[in-house]
Amino acid sequence: MKIIDISLPIDEKAFEVHKVDIERISHKAGVEKFNRVIMGKTLLGKLKYALGIRILKKEDLPDEEFLSLEVVHAPVHVGTHLDYSFHYGSKSENRPSKTAEEIPLDWCYNDGVKLDMTHKKPAETIGPQDIEEALKKIKYTIKPNDIVLIQTGADKLHGSPKYFTDYPGIDPLAIDYLLNRGVKIFGTDTMGIDRPYRFMLKEFLEKKDIKYLYPAHFYGRKREFIHIERLANLENLPDFGFKVICFPIKIKRTGAAWARVVAIM
Repeated sequence: MKIIDISLPIDEKAFEVHKVDIERISHKAGVEKFNRVIMGKTLLGKLKYALGIRILKKEDLPDEEFLSLEVVHAPVHVGTHLDYSFHYGSKSENRPSKTAEEIPLDWCYNDGVKLDMTHKKPAETIGPQDIEEALKKIKYTIKPNDIVLIQTGADKLHGSPKYFTDYPGIDPLAIDYLLNRGVKIFGTDTMGIDRPYRFMLKEFLEKKDIKYLYPAHFYGRKREFIHIERLANLENLPDFGFKVICFPIKIKRTGAAWARVVAIM
């Protein structure tokens, strides 16, 4: 068995549209943090702490080190993650939208198939014909519950501004194509399933037509689906013959959740 990591990290040093911060408390600093938190629970403890008294000293610890602690401040849409219907709108298929902790886990471990869309340009969309041609090229027929991974190569731009501006989008008709064949989850190595902001917003502002603004995401109000964003390393996978695991982190009442997505050969 071989496990291939197809996820991107949460990285505070990478270029992001939304602020990402990871507070890193070192082993040395952890001693002071411990004292501040524990002693801060009572007024007497706070007074003693202010006077320089400590209940735990670095000399009391092996190697004068306590435990490290990292606190992550990041949107659920940073790093590899799964989006569910609550992200798209308050209702999906005329029912209250579902949140990420409601994603059925049996959908998250299934056969995978990779579709090569590296020829698509940033201003373009991936349509049903593109999917048909990619499937024909690898001689594969989608079956229910397959997890379809769309490779554009955009993951190689991660960490730079171009990651947010240079990738193709997915047409709602392509989503229909997948859903009509029993696909519950599909994923892409881009930061989103719609075209980059620079194309969508330009056309929306010029034509004053909502159909140009987040059409793939808003389609989730009409039909329920789950998609994975920010995949990586899809070039390391064969076209099919592997399993995909994409269990989401269980976070209450969110439209998306981080996931360590892997492929098993």
